[in-house]
Amino acid sequence: MKKEKTNESKSEKGSRFWREVLSWFWVILAFLFIQGTLVQARVIPSGSMENTVLIGDHLLMTRIGYEASVPFTSWHVRLWRVPKRGQIVIFRAPLPGSPDFIKRLIGLPGDTIEIRDGAVWLNGKRQNEPYINEPMDMQSSCDFACGKPVTVPPHSYFMMGDNRNDSRDSRYWGFAPDDSIEGTPIVLYMSIDAPGDSWEPGHIADRVRAYLSAVIHPSRVRWNRLFHTF
Repeated sequence: MKKEKTNESKSEKGSRFWREVLSWFWVILAFLFIQGTLVQARVIPSGSMENTVLIGDHLLMTRIGYEASVPFTSWHVRLWRVPKRGQIVIFRAPLPGSPDFIKRLIGLPGDTIEIRDGAVWLNGKRQNEPYINEPMDMQSSCDFACGKPVTVPPHSYFMMGDNRNDSRDSRYWGFAPDDSIEGTPIVLYMSIDAPGDSWEPGHIADRVRAYLSAVIHPSRVRWNRLFHTF
């Protein structure tokens, strides 16, 4: 009888173990699916989109229809959805070693872009852009569209930051290819006033300190920005 109970006990333990393994398998699979195709959390490390998006803003990005990928790999597949002019877009940086960029889409394929008189001219018309942080400083040089029109090529976009005087964007590195688009922000769920270095990739200790500081000093949380939608 004791042997039967012992064998039964081992069998139950083994069964529970594999049920636990299977449960975690489905949890991990669901996480990879959501992360790879539906929603991702992002933190803003730079001021190139101020005052629309601030350093330390935490947002959720929708990937639905834009891209599918396997997390932690370089495998990406571009899907059917096309971003719109004026939309804020997150895309893989065209500069090696840089984190993903967040910019505003200014020019679609076939658009003619020119930057002059402190403004953006789109297809010959001066654009009214109430979202920009401050007027553009035309004293700084740039390589694309400054003082001469450029046409956005097929499957590409012209991107610019709202903080025009502190943004490395299409004026300097050219066009963002269509297959670099990852998604668009949908909601801002947290915003913490902390130095930009805290949010750079790899700065784990700085990030932990920023979160702890926000817990100890709640005033460092920008409460009025929470749950802002895009």
